[in-house]
Amino acid sequence: MSETLTAVAMSGGVDSSTVAAMLHREGKNIVGMTMQLWNQRRLPELVPDGPTGRCCSLDDVYDARYVAEKLGIPYYVVNFEKRFEQQVVKPFIDEYLAGRTPIPCTLCNNHIKFDQFLEMAAGVHADYVATGHYAQIDYHEPTGRYRMKRAADSAKDQTYFLFGLTQQQLSRTLFPLGGMTKPQVRELARELNVPIYSKPDSQEICFVPNGDYAAFIDSYFKEQGIAPPRATGNIVSEDGEVLGDHAGVHHYTIGQRKGLGIAAKEPLYVIATEPATQRVIVGGGDALLRTNMAVKDVNWISIAPLTAPVRATVRIRNKHLPAPATVTPTSDPARVDVRFDEPQRAITPGQGAVIYDGDIVLGGGWID
Repeated sequence: MSETLTAVAMSGGVDSSTVAAMLHREGKNIVGMTMQLWNQRRLPELVPDGPTGRCCSLDDVYDARYVAEKLGIPYYVVNFEKRFEQQVVKPFIDEYLAGRTPIPCTLCNNHIKFDQFLEMAAGVHADYVATGHYAQIDYHEPTGRYRMKRAADSAKDQTYFLFGLTQQQLSRTLFPLGGMTKPQVRELARELNVPIYSKPDSQEICFVPNGDYAAFIDSYFKEQGIAPPRATGNIVSEDGEVLGDHAGVHHYTIGQRKGLGIAAKEPLYVIATEPATQRVIVGGGDALLRTNMAVKDVNWISIAPLTAPVRATVRIRNKHLPAPATVTPTSDPARVDVRFDEPQRAITPGQGAVIYDGDIVLGGGWID
């Protein structure tokens, strides 16, 4: 057996369980580790009847332990609840209340799964961590950089959520499923006798079991004894005409059409929110189209920071098809301007913007 030790981040799902079984079959020296991120007993009023489909539940911890026992590998549960709340949950709330639409899964990847987890893995003398993410990593000799590439299964590709990984983190990370499709993974799990090979994929954010972000924020503030934000304001047209009222801008996101509570001859969409004035601005579908955007806190992965404009494709949300654009550096090396060849719909502050050259992830940052 190899002397190199790999810590497998076991979420209790099919993907990470299959990774553990694959490496075990290959004779790798592995240890299973599960991150306890959120106390599922908190905010019980948000939990719907029946299965929630959220990740990192208590059932998932049980399943991860069960798989580890079946494989006969060491297994640990690591409690990251306090750090998760400080570095993922609270920034998520702050961003939402500031009129932006954050991505908690990316925050978790940046600050927990590929930061604190790597440190914890080093604590048990693990040389690498392996996860069930659908992405690929290689080392590019000419540039001396680790590169991230999109997964073979475009429907499962998770590079959009991984743009914050550093060179040091990539050098110690393995994505064994990156070259496989999801059906192939499930079939391999069945062949390897992974007991949860038919388990459904998780869909919801671990701390928002009902998918209602605004309800979570309201309940969290109540639990913490924090006065809720000002909860009333106007819904206005682009020219400022008052069309209705609302119970808090955090109930609205750019591009939203349903739940506006106002009648109009043509469909109206949220095109902006103004937390300072508590205004929700609505307009027609064409008002959602934009060609330019600024991206801040850019992390360059496969290339060095830009010194000149480059042609690339840019993804502005997970299910968005990367669109051709020119990416131009600014005086701030962590900030770029993006101009799309064609207008894009619902460019949303707080979302990620990931920059690609074909299947190679050049880098990514946050839409400002």
